[in-house]
Amino acid sequence: MLIKYLLIALQGFLAGMVFVFLFRRLSLRYRILIPQGIPLIGGIAMGLSFIFSSLVGFSLFGGLSQEARGIIIASFIMLVFGVIDDWRELSILAKFLVQIIATALLIFFGIRTQIIQIGNLANVIITFIWVLGITNAFNHLDVIDGLAAGTAMIVSLVFFTLSILNNDLKTAILSLYLVVAAFSFLLYNFPPAKIYMGNSGSHFLGFILAALALVISYAPLEREIALLSPLLILGLPIFDTGFLIWARIIKKRLPFKKSNDHLALRFLALGYSKKKVLLVMLSLCLFFSLCGILLSQVSNLFGITIITLVTLVSLALTKQMGKVAADV
Repeated sequence: MLIKYLLIALQGFLAGMVFVFLFRRLSLRYRILIPQGIPLIGGIAMGLSFIFSSLVGFSLFGGLSQEARGIIIASFIMLVFGVIDDWRELSILAKFLVQIIATALLIFFGIRTQIIQIGNLANVIITFIWVLGITNAFNHLDVIDGLAAGTAMIVSLVFFTLSILNNDLKTAILSLYLVVAAFSFLLYNFPPAKIYMGNSGSHFLGFILAALALVISYAPLEREIALLSPLLILGLPIFDTGFLIWARIIKKRLPFKKSNDHLALRFLALGYSKKKVLLVMLSLCLFFSLCGILLSQVSNLFGITIITLVTLVSLALTKQMGKVAADV
């Protein structure tokens, strides 16, 4: 089994490197998608790497499941419109419409929350809120080199681990392909970046991770607290977006208006280098994600302790970083 996963990772990594190299070269040669002098091709490279590798991998390991098929088709739609958005920016309404269509496709293929106590309609509504929320939270997270890709690597590694624990081979394969796709991009995006992922990359990563979170089983019925595991595993983009909205409301500004008061940018304002900010933010991501894994494996009582710890850390960080002057 280990050899199988190593071969999957190698195949995905090689595909990622080929796509990144090819699209970077084409972008530089034909001056396409270079708004700031750096190729904005990371999204299409990661997306095609993930989709191509998944199709090849599943053809070798038993064929596509319905859920895998739904994730690939819906994410391809997100990728296509993301590239269009990078080339000629779409309106906010158009972006949300595409996200709603892609999420509806996930639901059509059976990918949604499965909370028994609340009924089908409520599960569908929660699925829409979850997928759109995580997709856009990841887009907000992409403010410094390496952060969104590094976060995607950590989170998808956690999903890979949980899939292995659940003996869920097909979700494990999808998660692993996302790990190596993000890694192949990160090699070029680590500060100082040689390529950017653009909106196509950040929306694609957020959408895939939101979808993967929905197909993983976290706990039996007697451990309801474990249903909160994905909130912790994806805690960094969720916390970052929550912090951003809180900070802007405090300043009496529109919560979703663009400004330079992101959490990572506040660390830069403290004098941290980009590499140190990246290390701090990814360490925070690792903390959230490990707490999420732990929450999925422990009793309800111990789970409440974990959530209390995460809440206290989040409040302390909010209080401390809220004092940092930011260019808003």
